[in-house]
Amino acid sequence: MEQKADQIANVMKVIPGVEDLGIFRVIGQPNVNLTVDRAKADRFGINVSEIQDAIETAVGGKLVSQVLQGEQRYDLAVRYQEPFRRTMEDIANIRILAPSGERVSLGQMCDLGVKDGASMIYREQNSRYIAIKYSVRGRDLGSTVRQAIAEVGKKVNLPQGYQLDWTGEYESQQRASRRLMLIIPVTILLIFLILYSEFGSFKWPLLILVNAILAPIGGLLALYCTGTHFSVSSGLGFLALFGVSVQVGVILVEYMNQLRARGLAVSEAARQGANWRFRPIVMTMLAASLGLLPAALSHEIGSDSQRPFAIVIVGGLLAALVITTFLLPVLYVWFARPEDKLPAAQELLEE
Repeated sequence: MEQKADQIANVMKVIPGVEDLGIFRVIGQPNVNLTVDRAKADRFGINVSEIQDAIETAVGGKLVSQVLQGEQRYDLAVRYQEPFRRTMEDIANIRILAPSGERVSLGQMCDLGVKDGASMIYREQNSRYIAIKYSVRGRDLGSTVRQAIAEVGKKVNLPQGYQLDWTGEYESQQRASRRLMLIIPVTILLIFLILYSEFGSFKWPLLILVNAILAPIGGLLALYCTGTHFSVSSGLGFLALFGVSVQVGVILVEYMNQLRARGLAVSEAARQGANWRFRPIVMTMLAASLGLLPAALSHEIGSDSQRPFAIVIVGGLLAALVITTFLLPVLYVWFARPEDKLPAAQELLEE
């Protein structure tokens, strides 16, 4: 495991973006190893379990009884005194009674040696593992880890029974990305159905969704200008931006339909709607933008997860303001037809 971990670390250290590379070492503690020579043990009529039991009793201690003090119980273990188990020679002189009555030392039946062993054994799900830590700087996490996976898979051959897992923040990002791939289409479908129930037509929900889909352009430009990499946090920001864009689109399209129901032409309704609804749209977007601006500009501890979310929304809303004010009326004129279903004039007077 140590050898393969070193090979993986050597591959990863040349990948751009990988920093603070290190290995959680497991080797480093000297162990006294006793290897039983079965042929020698058989010559004395002693089996391996008797040798293991003698070593456990003499060096580690063996539980023989319990001591009661009131309601408290204490285990009572016996083992050799320290002068008789302190060195490897002392352990080799531990004697076992053979069936013949002869006392045989461990050194006569075992090969003793000192080797480096595990200073700490890491386990997860009943399997041993060795961990390799690293950080990603100056590059997005996803592409860095994907390159590392490809390079390690190509240059490092793992023995049979070994496996390599990429966990930590990358695993969380992949899990969140899979959830977003499911949540986003479901969200768009639900929004479309709600808008259809409001307008009674497929045309206006489609127009509003086209306007909302163009809004993330500003979020992408904001990420590019600030040098921020795409992450799960920024993905959630795009989802929130999509909702705000739908909201302002509904405000504008509904008002244009009301103006047409009062008898205005399509082009005039689009022009007046953009003019008269400019103020509420600006107020809606400024409330969200100014509220998230401190988070978008922050570089303090803990801001790494909040800043991409805020940058996407602030940049996206500024672009959405221009798109909604200028592009949406043009699209409305292009989509509108004389036979469109509009609110009744009586309803408008009551409003």
